[in-house]
Amino acid sequence: MIRLQQLSLMRGTKPLFENTDLTLNPGDKIGLIGANGAGKSTLFGMLRDELHPDQGSIDFPRNWRVAYVAQETPALERPAVEYAIDGDTTLRKLEKELAEVEAMQDQEAAGHRMGELYGLLADADAYTVRSRGEQLLAGLGFSQDQMMQPVSSFSGGWRMRLNLAQALMCPSDLLLLDEPTNHLDLDAIIWLEDWLKRYAGTLIVISHDRDFLDGVVNVIVHIDERKLKRYSGNYSSFERQRAAQIVLAQGMLEKQQRKQAHLQSYIDRFKAQATKARQAQSRIKALARMEEIAPLRAAAEFSFEFREPLRAPNPLLTLDDVAIGYRSEQGHEKKIAADINFSLQTGQRIGLLGVNGAGKSTFIKTIAGELQALHGDANFGKGLAIGYFAQHQLEMLRDDESPLWHLVRIAPTVREQELRNFLGSFNFPGTMVTSPIGPFSGGEKARLALALIVWQRPNLLLLDEPTNHLDLETREALTDALAQFEGTLMLVSHDRHLLRATTDQFLIVADGALTEFDGDLDDYKDWLFKTKLAAKMQALSEPVTAPPAAAPTAAKKTVSTKAATPAQTAAQRKPIEARIKRLEEQMSRLTEQKSALDTRLADATLYEPSQKVELKDIQEEHASCSHSLETLEAEWLAQQEALEQLAA
Repeated sequence: MIRLQQLSLMRGTKPLFENTDLTLNPGDKIGLIGANGAGKSTLFGMLRDELHPDQGSIDFPRNWRVAYVAQETPALERPAVEYAIDGDTTLRKLEKELAEVEAMQDQEAAGHRMGELYGLLADADAYTVRSRGEQLLAGLGFSQDQMMQPVSSFSGGWRMRLNLAQALMCPSDLLLLDEPTNHLDLDAIIWLEDWLKRYAGTLIVISHDRDFLDGVVNVIVHIDERKLKRYSGNYSSFERQRAAQIVLAQGMLEKQQRKQAHLQSYIDRFKAQATKARQAQSRIKALARMEEIAPLRAAAEFSFEFREPLRAPNPLLTLDDVAIGYRSEQGHEKKIAADINFSLQTGQRIGLLGVNGAGKSTFIKTIAGELQALHGDANFGKGLAIGYFAQHQLEMLRDDESPLWHLVRIAPTVREQELRNFLGSFNFPGTMVTSPIGPFSGGEKARLALALIVWQRPNLLLLDEPTNHLDLETREALTDALAQFEGTLMLVSHDRHLLRATTDQFLIVADGALTEFDGDLDDYKDWLFKTKLAAKMQALSEPVTAPPAAAPTAAKKTVSTKAATPAQTAAQRKPIEARIKRLEEQMSRLTEQKSALDTRLADATLYEPSQKVELKDIQEEHASCSHSLETLEAEWLAQQEALEQLAA
């Protein structure tokens, strides 16, 4: 287990932790949350043994293998799939030693060690490592061609995916993931969530994606007031527990009821407009879920509302046989999608789905007027007022100027005090409103960009990944504001909670076309696993539902799409039988080890005060031994099942 005792740490003059205690059990999947700057990444640094507490201790079993995502990626000429496999450092060391032994002149002397190395490589699943590496990269969005491209050819976001693949390839007992979804699209996030559910070790993940946390973790650790507090359950469960505490401790009941009444009035208005539509019912459920967290949101410091939108034409815009893409200065066209026939009606709330590069952002840019349609007719209604948010717009903000300067530029005739009050509602108080934004965090700059959009009272909001860099509190404020926005909305986001709570219907951009997706996000997840990911994995000759390769004892299954010859069957049986034999040997050793530890723990003298340290070490070793034995037994059963399938 992981145990923090009386932990204290200062960063400069700022205390991050003060005499805090925490215990985490083997196999827990923990979501680590807290305000920006609370110390989440610092705690990861201590778990990686890169930082040390000023007082107290942080302990976990010495034999645990720790995996985490590297923050830098060298510009190597190494193929992407080989770079991902490099994450299994133990395997790479064995391969290197085997090559050295095989190159020895005295083969007779090297024979014994060579046999040992082959056995160790079998234990490390060396015979399936390439297919496992390819499966990881496919799940993270890489095509088969991209897997063979050099690391140096990828952009920063894709290199971070490669680093994530390395961490997942590493056989580990403790996996540390810091915002793993930041550089992923929705498809890759859904795949990663499924992978992590199957991970056999202990997981600690920092994330601002509440749906991702809900789907993966069973424990929340909240950093608040320089303490670490453990909550059982996922993020939604934490919110309910935390909300109850706030209501009791701060007398927030009246504010909670006002918030609930406000949400209920919105639901009532919405029901009156469309009571039978499937999307309408889905939206009502989303608002009902928001109602459950009203006590916590009511206590939050930050919230805002979109101003009443300007009167809008209907339809707002129409696209007839439109092709979207890019045109170079030389006139060369790169078509992303074509034959788009689309009409956007007043009040529609649309979520755009599709993998990175499919054309979602290109479609949004075309509607926003930042790109011209390559072909076809794009007609925009008179009086259309667009509020457009995209990540590149943050780069257009002036780092040497203040939030107030940015707002004065678009509202030069408005009184300064009114502008200050407005910016204050977006958490730019006091001197912050007149300070240069250069030192601001990405989240603070995103808040400013949103504030500038809100001020202009758009009747059509086009939002392309608006939650990147935003913490959980600001994401919830944005979700609330968008849920109550009276205009028309089109949203691209990998945040499923935001999509569920604010959109009524989905369009999907895929294979060069824009089509309606008849279903919700759960249907999309099912469709993704049954179609796109299934096709990818079949091309790699691996089943889409295979357990994660990075778990040190994860089961492997072999699926054949056509009848195998006796020779092929024998070849498939051989590594499985070898693995079963190794598993039985390992289980036998662990059973003997556990029996010896049981005997030692039954000795009354071990519980004397002088034996405290030894007792702690034996208890940790016993827990680790029991956990390893359980996972080995699970894989042994899976391997036996795979063997039976080959015999069928």
